[in-house]
Amino acid sequence: MRPQGCLSMVLPPYVEQKVREALSEDIGMGDLTSELVVPEGAWAEAEVIAKEEGILAGVREAKLAFVILGARILEAMEDGSSVRPGDVVIRVEGPARALLAAERTALNFLMRMSGIATATAELVRRARAVNPAVRVAATRKTAPCLRELDKRAVALGGGDTHRLRLDDCILIKDNHIAIVGSVGEAVRKAKMAASFTRKVEVEVSRPEEAVEAARAGADIVMLDNFTVEDVKKALELLRQEGLRDKVLVEVSGRITPDNVADYARMGVDIISSGYITHSARALDFSMEIVRSWIQG
Repeated sequence: MRPQGCLSMVLPPYVEQKVREALSEDIGMGDLTSELVVPEGAWAEAEVIAKEEGILAGVREAKLAFVILGARILEAMEDGSSVRPGDVVIRVEGPARALLAAERTALNFLMRMSGIATATAELVRRARAVNPAVRVAATRKTAPCLRELDKRAVALGGGDTHRLRLDDCILIKDNHIAIVGSVGEAVRKAKMAASFTRKVEVEVSRPEEAVEAARAGADIVMLDNFTVEDVKKALELLRQEGLRDKVLVEVSGRITPDNVADYARMGVDIISSGYITHSARALDFSMEIVRSWIQG
């Protein structure tokens, strides 16, 4: 850990906005219990302690919650670090009421983001054990208004963020195809209108559509909700047509720690999983007051 008298890093504006919104949601008009019980001049030192093993994420946001309310960060571990039960993740001091008011918000960021980072790291570990080159990516199945933080946690766990919003990637999905009429026509429309710097990805539902997409010029073919056997068949068809090396192949849909290695073993390039953001279990942390005093 390193001493930190204040948060000197330059943070993206949305980070402070999200933390302030979270504090406002929790505090409301004020921390009624602390105002009635804790003397106004009381100061304290507290430690945020890990209760489980995992990958840290959300330290930046947790520190900011304390600092916004007037506390000072004494030490903190880095986001992306491995953590074990009993590790002191953050040590902070300041007005006792400020520490208590920031506690739950800080822990909520740590718990959710570390859970996502830890789940991502486990998926990456299992996938790369059988396919060292595969990339594990997130989806847009994130908590409303927390996507940037969820995706950052994925990156800290060793995963790929995939697209953040609808405006940063061309990804033709089944409903686009239903409106346009065919995989090939949807890809051709996108390739014709898009900038040459934009890759075109298309979601397909049958092995034969993977070939159709590749022939039409898709850069990435997503095999959506394919069984392992259907993934194998799609890859074989692409090889037979001399198209396998012309596209990246992504699998997505119902990917979990239990089956990720089975899909990775097929030799795909990307595995995207909503599990790591919508079903990851939160990692447990607590805050403990280690000393207190009356500021003279």
